[in-house]
Amino acid sequence: MGLSDALADKDKKGRIISDCATLIDEEVASKGLAALPLKAGYKAIKGIKPGFIPHVIESLLPEMATKVDPIWAEGVSAGNPVKFFQDNRGRVADALLSVTDAKSKNAKNALVRSTYESLRGTAKKHVEEAVPRLSKVIEKYA
Repeated sequence: MGLSDALADKDKKGRIISDCATLIDEEVASKGLAALPLKAGYKAIKGIKPGFIPHVIESLLPEMATKVDPIWAEGVSAGNPVKFFQDNRGRVADALLSVTDAKSKNAKNALVRSTYESLRGTAKKHVEEAVPRLSKVIEKYA
């Protein structure tokens, strides 16, 4: 079972979205002073309206799941999907960022689009750093 299968379960979907929102909050909070632009950008995006982050996660998750499920399946075949995911964090980051890159081009909110564009240069590094937590979320539900 992959993330796409887990998202099809309505009971799990809400918990997955909540866990992903927590994951993002924790990742951003864990960054040091060098990540002040990331923290400021996240705060601005989060302040657009209450519940904005979970809403965005809900809209992105199905496509993101489709992108990472094959990597997860390779890990299952290898015997340890969490370790495989972490060992292939660059591939995972590229898969996830391919979704956000495409979506940001069509973002209706100028703040979202400009913030994403300003932070995109360091995004892969930050997403790679989040892969261990993400692999634990997927393991929990897949």
